[in-house]
Amino acid sequence: MADAKVIPFDDDRSRSGGGARPARRRTGAGGGSGRGDGSAAPVSALPGAQVPEQGDVPADALSDRSPGTEETDGGPREAGSATVDEGRSAAGSWERRIAGGLAFLRRRVTGDYDVDEFGYDKELTDQVLMSALRPLADKYFRVEVKGIENIPSDGGALIVANHSGTLPLDGLMLQVAVHDNHPAERHLRLLAADLVFHLPVVNELARKAGHTLACAEDAQRLLEMGEIVGVMPEGFKGIGKPFGERYKLQRFGRGGFVSTALRAGAPIVPCSIVGAEEIYPMIGNAKTLARLLGFPYFPITPTFPWLGPLGALPLPTKWTIQFGEPIPTDGYPPEAAEDPMLMFNLTDQVREQIQHTLYKLLVQRRSVFF
Repeated sequence: MADAKVIPFDDDRSRSGGGARPARRRTGAGGGSGRGDGSAAPVSALPGAQVPEQGDVPADALSDRSPGTEETDGGPREAGSATVDEGRSAAGSWERRIAGGLAFLRRRVTGDYDVDEFGYDKELTDQVLMSALRPLADKYFRVEVKGIENIPSDGGALIVANHSGTLPLDGLMLQVAVHDNHPAERHLRLLAADLVFHLPVVNELARKAGHTLACAEDAQRLLEMGEIVGVMPEGFKGIGKPFGERYKLQRFGRGGFVSTALRAGAPIVPCSIVGAEEIYPMIGNAKTLARLLGFPYFPITPTFPWLGPLGALPLPTKWTIQFGEPIPTDGYPPEAAEDPMLMFNLTDQVREQIQHTLYKLLVQRRSVFF
C-alpha cells in the first residue's frame, strides 16, 4: 500500500490538477475567524471527498455527539435535561398552588374577602365551588355546549332553560357551562326556589355561589347591574315530573320572567338541556312522605331508595346544553312590561323555541350515555 499523503487543512491549492473546490468557512462561537487578519482560513477537501453545501451538517460532526444527547438551538443538550426542566416546572407549579391555597385560607380566616349585596362570594365560587363541580360536568356528564356565542360578552341577559332531573343538578351544570365556555368567563346568577334557602348548609352555599330568590325585584336588579341571570320557569313541575313525561315542557307560569326582562331591557336567551332527564328516572312519588318532610315530592327511582345511599348516585348520562338565538327586548316601550298579551306571546315564543330545540337534540343524540 502506498504511503498516505498528509494534506494540511490550511492548504488552499488545487488537488490532482483539478479546479479548486468551494471552501467552507468555519467561525468561532463569537463569529471570529481565528486568523489575525480577521478572515477565516479556507478549508480544502481531501481528494475524492464531497464538500457539503453551506448550512449542511457534516457527518463527522454528528458522529462526535455522545449517545443520549439531542440537538437544540444552543447546541447539543443531554436528553435527561428535558426531564429535569419539566420536573422543575412541575415543582414550581405546585409551589405556586400551595402558596395560593395558603393565601386563600388566610383571607378566609381573617375575613379579608368581598361579597355583594346578595351574598355572592366570587373568590369562593371560582376557587372552590367551580373546582368541585367541574369534574362532574367534564368527566361524568361530559357536557357539550353549543351556541355559547349567543350569550353577550357584557351587559345583562336572561337565560331561560328547561328544568328536569329530580334533583336540580341541571342548574349547577348550566352555571359551569356558562363560565367555562364563554370567552369572557361570565358568571351565571341563578334564581332559586325558596325551598333552597330553607335547607341548612345548602342555603349558605347557594348564596355564596350567586344564587338568589326567584323574585322579580332581585332578578331586575341583577340584570340592571349587567349580570347574566338564569331562570327555569317550570320550577318543581319540571324537575319533579314522571319519567314518562321527559322532555315535555310544563307550563311556564304567567310570564313573570318576560316582564322582568322588558323592564331591564335585557335580551332573553332560550336554553335547552338534554341528558338531565335520565340521571334519576322518577318512576314514582311517595306523596305522603313528601308532605311529612315538607318537600314538593319524594322521588322513587329504579335505584332509590332500594340501594340506599348508592341509589342516590346519578346515572352518567351524556349532556348537551344549547343556547338559542337571543330575543331582544330593548326595542319595546316602558309600558310594554304591563301588557299581558305581549308577555303571553313572548313567553310562548321562548317556550316553543326551547321545546323545538329539545326535539332536535334528541333526534341527533346517538345514545343516552354516549
